[in-house]
Amino acid sequence: MVEFQEKLKLQHENSMHTELEKLLTTAKPSEAEISRKDFEGFKKLFHRFLQEKGPSIDWAKIQRPPKDSIQPYEKIKLKGLPADVASSLNKLAVVKLNGGLGTSMGCKGPKSLISVRNENTFLDLTVQQIEHLNKSYNADVPLVLMNSFNTDEDTKKILQKYTHHHVKIHTFNQSRYPRINKESLLPVATNMGLTGENEEAWYPPGHGDIYTSFFNSGLLDKLIAEGKEYIFVSNIDNLGATVDLHILNHLMNQPSDKRCEFVMEVTDKTRADVKGGTLTQYDGKLRLLEIAQVPKAHVDEFKSVTKFKIFNTNNLWISLPAIKRLHVKNAMDMEIIVNPKTLEGGLNVIQLETAVGAAMKSFDNVLGINVPRSRFLPVKTTSDLLLVMSNLYSMNAGSLTMSPKREFPTTPHVKLGSSFTKVRDFLKRFESIPDMLELDHLTVSGDVTFGKQVTLKGTVIIIANHGDRIDIPAGAILENKIVSGNLRILDH
Repeated sequence: MVEFQEKLKLQHENSMHTELEKLLTTAKPSEAEISRKDFEGFKKLFHRFLQEKGPSIDWAKIQRPPKDSIQPYEKIKLKGLPADVASSLNKLAVVKLNGGLGTSMGCKGPKSLISVRNENTFLDLTVQQIEHLNKSYNADVPLVLMNSFNTDEDTKKILQKYTHHHVKIHTFNQSRYPRINKESLLPVATNMGLTGENEEAWYPPGHGDIYTSFFNSGLLDKLIAEGKEYIFVSNIDNLGATVDLHILNHLMNQPSDKRCEFVMEVTDKTRADVKGGTLTQYDGKLRLLEIAQVPKAHVDEFKSVTKFKIFNTNNLWISLPAIKRLHVKNAMDMEIIVNPKTLEGGLNVIQLETAVGAAMKSFDNVLGINVPRSRFLPVKTTSDLLLVMSNLYSMNAGSLTMSPKREFPTTPHVKLGSSFTKVRDFLKRFESIPDMLELDHLTVSGDVTFGKQVTLKGTVIIIANHGDRIDIPAGAILENKIVSGNLRILDH
């Protein structure tokens, strides 16, 4: 039986290699070398996928992280800042993960080009933050965008508008991998094209691909040659992920033999974060544990806020020489995420991905830093967008900070219904963004619109029944109210 299974795996692998070679013959000459490099990475991942079965961890071996392996941010902040901040900044580059599209919010093109605040896009805010840093400290922190084949062209067009800003901007592309037919375990692509029948045949393989594609682009070596020692990596839609000078100072001021090669910012879990990856001690190493790796019987335990108190913000500080060393030695170890998808025609496919934080266990002297919640402000939905557009936040030099007028540090819990999912529809439903300084919870469902200068306080629930419409009048103040389909306003 074992022998038969091994033969079958070998057969699948050989068939895959044959199909990949066929695909390469259809590549444009200018793209052939890049595609071949991409496919080398894909072959390694596919080989591992065939070998591995079931969750990759033994639940019994999971331990709580040792006390000193996760430091409180306050302790790091107590050290203060050196007189010469610029010399540390000059050893840093900022990398933003910019491979995602805005489709989940009903937008075409890169997500980073969606307006989030005063007509500023995610990309505008990022450039403003780094420019402010460079000007304030007379430093030279470059911005590096990891694009995907989905976002590269549109992003490059827009970059021209920043030519006179005080920021050097570099881009490199994530790999392009073929989606795999779930039944045959062969690529669904018929050629290397990205249009027509092949439009859905390709995917960017998750942000864990950063190590290989960064190295292959030549940009890693270029930054090392320029004296850069660390990159600060984060998702471009996390508006809280700004360069933190205290964390940078902590990295720079360690003895050279104790230098942290990898720092992960974590923050305290709330009920909204139960699916987020967490840090554990496993086989004597600090490592990221993702929900996909957890055996089904232990998923509820993983989601527990009492056992696993923190989660990964995906704000990472990584040593450039260490990335190079691990890549050259082929020693970057990341779990495979098998992501099942159904294409528009109904075909079931799988895509093999990796996560950037999963490589943590390959690095030396790794550290978790428990940062304030304000460093995790992702905008994944229009409910998140409502928060960052509101008076809960003030903006300065591209950075959003919670208004001092809000009396408690947590953000309100906002759930907007399907009528608000697309940014275009969302914007039509608000004549102006409501005052939300004293809001705890907002649920809106159905055909609801808001007039100008509405104030929301406490818990507000607005539900328009099917076929009904609710217009919240201009100047309305709703405090602890349920507004239902027939426009009766009830005390809650």
